[in-house]
Amino acid sequence: MTESEPPEAARESGVADEARYAAERGAASASPSGRAGTGAELEPLAWSTGRIVLGGIAAWVVALVVTLVVPDLHTGERSWWPWCCVAGILLGFLGYSYVRRGRGNAADAH
Repeated sequence: MTESEPPEAARESGVADEARYAAERGAASASPSGRAGTGAELEPLAWSTGRIVLGGIAAWVVALVVTLVVPDLHTGERSWWPWCCVAGILLGFLGYSYVRRGRGNAADAH
């Protein structure tokens, strides 16, 4: 954009540039993986969302145990680290109860 060019023209030019770029990319932009010519559809996960959430909770439990076993990870300026793990566990259980209840967007999560 030049100094004499009005801002509206710059916006229109930007939109035209984006359209041209998308046209140049062609089939590559249609593929979710970004690879041209694959055309493969993505398959849904074979695991339920509840199992994934439980895996996250388990990871927070492991992090809490490690944090409590290693003294340098819960003393001094890092004294808040165990509480971060506890918060992750509690929020995980809140999310798990939401997914198991199956209302709203969580209805498709099983």
